[in-house]
Amino acid sequence: MSNPLESVDRRILAALQQDGRLTNQALSAEVGLSTSPCWRRVRQLEEEGVIRGYRAVLDRRRIGLGVLAFIRVRIGSHSAEEAEEFSESVRQIREVVACYSIAGDSDFLLQVVAPDLDSYADFAMAVVRRLPGIKEMQTMFVLKEIKPFQGFPLAGP
Repeated sequence: MSNPLESVDRRILAALQQDGRLTNQALSAEVGLSTSPCWRRVRQLEEEGVIRGYRAVLDRRRIGLGVLAFIRVRIGSHSAEEAEEFSESVRQIREVVACYSIAGDSDFLLQVVAPDLDSYADFAMAVVRRLPGIKEMQTMFVLKEIKPFQGFPLAGP
């Protein structure tokens, strides 16, 4: 979307980030629009790709994923082919819940979950260390989630 978001669009997005299951009627009441214009704006935000989907937010511990870690990875060369091969391999690994290409002394940052430390160790040795082009990796374990991702800030101009 090339244009900045209008105030009402930011209110819609903020409400949906808080509760993606809001009915159109509840959403329109919360943002101060009648139902038809609210529905049209939501559809437009979806069509423009601002809203990319709707998901349930799960408690990872309650589904058996007690370990949350970040892995900094450096690859051997910086060729586009090697970076793409690494990226494609990472996309296929279900334990990697997010991956970012980063600047600095590493090339990628992986966010990984595992049931426990032993499972993580097995995963790191059997899967991560065997990724194509990997030169170096460093794991940082999350001891406590202070502020987990809850949505993007939507402050207006």
